[in-house]
Amino acid sequence: MSADPVPGIAEFRSGLQAWLGEHDLTPGPDHSLDGQVAQLLRVRKALFDADWMRYGWPTAAGGLGGPAALRAVLGEEVATRDLAEPGIWSLIEVLAPTMIDYARPDLAAEMVPRLLSGAELWCQGFSEPESGSDLASLTTRAIPRGADWVVSGQKVWTSLAQYAARCVLLTRTAPGHRGITAFFVDMDSPGITVRPLQTMHGVDEFAEVFFDDVLVPSDRMLGTPGDGWQLAMDLLPFERSTCFWHRIAYLFTRLDQVLAETDSTDSAEDPALGEVFTMLHTTRCRSLLTQRRLAAGARLGPETSIDKVLLATAEQRLFDTARDVLPGAIELDDDRWRTEFLYSRAATIYGGTAEIQRNIIARRLLDLGKESA
Repeated sequence: MSADPVPGIAEFRSGLQAWLGEHDLTPGPDHSLDGQVAQLLRVRKALFDADWMRYGWPTAAGGLGGPAALRAVLGEEVATRDLAEPGIWSLIEVLAPTMIDYARPDLAAEMVPRLLSGAELWCQGFSEPESGSDLASLTTRAIPRGADWVVSGQKVWTSLAQYAARCVLLTRTAPGHRGITAFFVDMDSPGITVRPLQTMHGVDEFAEVFFDDVLVPSDRMLGTPGDGWQLAMDLLPFERSTCFWHRIAYLFTRLDQVLAETDSTDSAEDPALGEVFTMLHTTRCRSLLTQRRLAAGARLGPETSIDKVLLATAEQRLFDTARDVLPGAIELDDDRWRTEFLYSRAATIYGGTAEIQRNIIARRLLDLGKESA
C-alpha cells in the first residue's frame, strides 16, 4: 500500500475494507485474556506492516500523517469485525497521544512505533487504592536522587499491567494539583511487582502494581515537574472520543447478535430492543459531535461527561435487554454473554463514576453550584 498521498476518509475506509477482505485476521479459538492479548498484537502487527495502523499519527512518531479520524475508522472496522477486544484495542488511543505530546521528541520517535506495531503493550498507572475518581489525591511519590528519581507507592485497576513493557505513571512530587508529575517507566525495572486482579467476570484484566524504590531516569519524565495533572486532563479528549467511537461500534455488533438470536422468537418484537437501538444511536450521534469538535481543534472539557454517561447507560441497557430476551443465556450458560453482562456492570464506574460525571454536568455545565453542607 502506498504511504503517499494520505487518503481521504472514504478512500481509506474502502481500501481498508478491501484489504481486510483479503487478509484473514479472524481470532482463534482461545478467548482467554492471554488469547485476546495475542490476537491484539497479531492484528496490530499486520495492520502496521500494511501501513493502515500508521495513518492518523504524526510522521515524527513513525506515522504517515492524516487526520485522527482515520484512526477512528480503523478502530471501527476492527470492532465491527470482532478482530480484537475493543477495550484493550483502544488503550493505544490514550497512551500514544500522551507520549507524542509530552515525551521528548526522540523518545516518542523511538517508542510510539513499538506500540503501534504490536511489538509492545503499555499500561496506564493512574488510579490508587484511595484515589480512584479523586485522582488529585494520589500518593505514589517520586523523590529526586541525583539526576534520577526514586518512585514508591501502589497503583490499582491497571489494565494489562502483567503484559506491559512500559507504564505511563502519575506520581506525587509536591503538594496539590501542580505537584503531580508523570514518568514513562520500564515495567521490568527492579522494585516493580505486578499482581493481577480477577474481577467478577472472571478475567484478570486489571492488576495492582507496587513500586518499591524504583529508579527512573530523569529523561523519562513526561513534560516537566508538575505537568502530570494537565497530562491526565489531556487524556480525556482521546479517551472519550476515539475510544468511545470504537466501543459504540462494537456494541452495535452485539445488538445485531441479540437480534439474530431472537429472530425465531416472540422476543424479536420486544420494544426494549428498539429502546437499546435508540440509546446507542443517540450515543453515536453525541460521539460524532465530539469527534468533529476535536478534529476542528477545539479543546474538550467537562462536556465529555455527557458522552460518558450516555455510553455507560446504553451499554448496561444493551446487556440488560440481552438477559431479558435471551432466556438463560446469562444465568445458565457460561459463555460470552455472561462475561460481557458482568463486565457491563462496571460501565458506570470505570473511567469516572456515573455519580461524579453527573456532578460535573450539574456544576460545570448547568451551573447548579456546589452541594450545601
